[in-house]
Amino acid sequence: MFKKKSLFGVVILLSLGLTAKSQVKIGFEVSFTEPQAHYAEVEMNISGINKDYVDVKMPVWAPGSYLVREFSKNVEGFKASAAGKPVKFEKVRKNIWRIYGAKANQLKINYRVYAFEVSVRTSFVDASHAFLSSTGIFMYPEGHLKSPSTVKVVPYQGWSKVSTGLEPVAGQQFTYTAKDFDILFDSPIEVGNQDVFEFMASGVKHEVAMYGGGNYDKERLKVDMAKIVEQGTAIYGENPNKHYTFIVHNYERGGGGLEHLNSTVLGASRNQYNNERGYNGFLDLVAHEYYHLWNVKRLRPVALGPFDYDNEVYTTNLWIAEGFTAYYENKLTLRAGFNDQNAFVNKLAGAVAAVENTPGAKVQSAAMASYDAWIKQYRPDENSSNNSISYYSKGEVIGLLMDLAIANATKGAKSLDDVMKAMYLQGKTQGRGYTDAEFKAMVEKVSGISFTSFWDKYVTGTEPVDYKTYFAYAGVTVKDDNEGKSTPYLGVASRKTEGRMFITAVSRNSAAWTSGLNVNDELLSINGVPIEAAIERMPELTSKKVGDVVNIKVGRDGKVVDFAVTLKANPSIRLVAKIDENATPAQKAVLKRWTGI
Repeated sequence: MFKKKSLFGVVILLSLGLTAKSQVKIGFEVSFTEPQAHYAEVEMNISGINKDYVDVKMPVWAPGSYLVREFSKNVEGFKASAAGKPVKFEKVRKNIWRIYGAKANQLKINYRVYAFEVSVRTSFVDASHAFLSSTGIFMYPEGHLKSPSTVKVVPYQGWSKVSTGLEPVAGQQFTYTAKDFDILFDSPIEVGNQDVFEFMASGVKHEVAMYGGGNYDKERLKVDMAKIVEQGTAIYGENPNKHYTFIVHNYERGGGGLEHLNSTVLGASRNQYNNERGYNGFLDLVAHEYYHLWNVKRLRPVALGPFDYDNEVYTTNLWIAEGFTAYYENKLTLRAGFNDQNAFVNKLAGAVAAVENTPGAKVQSAAMASYDAWIKQYRPDENSSNNSISYYSKGEVIGLLMDLAIANATKGAKSLDDVMKAMYLQGKTQGRGYTDAEFKAMVEKVSGISFTSFWDKYVTGTEPVDYKTYFAYAGVTVKDDNEGKSTPYLGVASRKTEGRMFITAVSRNSAAWTSGLNVNDELLSINGVPIEAAIERMPELTSKKVGDVVNIKVGRDGKVVDFAVTLKANPSIRLVAKIDENATPAQKAVLKRWTGI
């Protein structure tokens, strides 16, 4: 009897708690009074939080971009009121404002956000449009990340369109709803007069919002982007969205992308759509970011959600999250018909060479590159290539090797596609992300072989890639065009600044490294000949042999310093891949399963 009464009381208390939480209402209105000065005006209304004070917080980073960006630095003019009267507030942390509302049922908060950084992950406002990257625009009440909110956008005069992945509120123009702040923070918003077109693919309506103009062909893009969508959906067997939005920013020179749950933001060059290289580069970007719809946004490392927006979130698995996505953009564009098999294998051979030619690949593992993303990937310096490797680049190569190993072990019956689909479905069932051990276990389950040695070599280790063995599984021969050559090599990168040549990088263990040449040294002469262009291409260097000594004069800290440099051989590899026409039936089976062609 006592237990039953206690249980009844608990149910009553829980019901009251849920009712109280459901009464919390959070709404935003974003407007633009001075877009030419790069400001967005934000009004935030909160009701139902009956406390002595309310802390409102702004994220310090944006999911998908692993760098603390301190978005609160752009906030100004913060003020709060209740019942039309100002209330006291104070800033208690770099990104937290404490509002003393005396248990007011309704609070109104106003602030401005300065937005003038062009990138796919930061907000930008000017007289022509507004791009709102939500983590840098909206605040949330502490303890209410799971609360729903609404956003009303008031376009500036002359602006007529809003593009976003958020759900529209019926009957209210430019008003949207998010079931929680994870959804709101994952939903960028484009406001202006963007060129909007739509296409259907895999049963999902896709909207493309083009800002900045360009020489793109909408009808061609509708067809080709749909092909990419369908190839991605074919791998996973389902497309989890009801609608999807591409926000494309076209600049004179643009690039990059950032994934979101049912949208993406892409940077592109407006006049590159009508040449093959530029157009295929854009499709590569579309494929990469769209593949993230599954890999990262749903199939994700366990650390990547729910998010802590105050602090760094660490994982050793970005080589899967981003590296595999870089790998799969190649598979999607191949299967969509934008490349052939020869182009596919050579592009991947080039990816292997890029990793092997990076000195940092011998220093930092893929797992550690993932973990150190917060301090290395987005904060490169002159020595980065010597002490680190991109988890994008190394992860792409690991994906290639793993794919070929699985196809070979299963005699062409399985591939990495099967691992990715199984992990996606497992994540749906478990309702959480995966651990490194769980991902490895699935690879071993699908392939039927141990991957412990593979992990030790390529994931947590820094061993050179045995690319010839892996490519051979699919009947692909790979040749190093630099093999047997002995090309003299100094090992510096340089840049001309105001007519003077300065060293910008020195490669580990190169002749320059050993001799003591430094970044920021001004290159004055080589063997008495003034240096007015890239030293690596000067006859005074290219005419020499490995082992020859050259005299290089540099300016350093206002002094002239002479160096006798003994030239070493260029260690770089240049890989060329070819599909063997005389491949065995077993190799052909691997090739077919690997490429999907």
